[in-house]
Amino acid sequence: MKSILLADDSRFMRNHLKAILNNSNYTEIIEADNGVNAVEMYKKYSPNIVLMDITMPLLNGVDALKEIIKIDPLAKVVMCTSLGGHHFIKEALSVGAKDFVVKPYFQNLVLIVNKHV
Repeated sequence: MKSILLADDSRFMRNHLKAILNNSNYTEIIEADNGVNAVEMYKKYSPNIVLMDITMPLLNGVDALKEIIKIDPLAKVVMCTSLGGHHFIKEALSVGAKDFVVKPYFQNLVLIVNKHV
């Protein structure tokens, strides 16, 4: 079974993403509520893919991505951002993110996850 790390400071958003993924038979889901926890959960569980919010406390998504790439240069991280966060997406993609999803438009979420797991 493929494991997914959901890193988002919003419990509502994590639950929403989890419901979408569960409906597509992704049931092994690890959660982190900030960037520091995302890095710790990555070290602990080595998930197949990470869905990472850009705006999070303690360590933002781009900086957490940088830490994860140091741990695992082949990490598959998909960034999630709201409209207007496109400058963060450019930086994240240059650092090593594989793809991105714009909140709240998750119609392509499962397709993007399937492409990278």
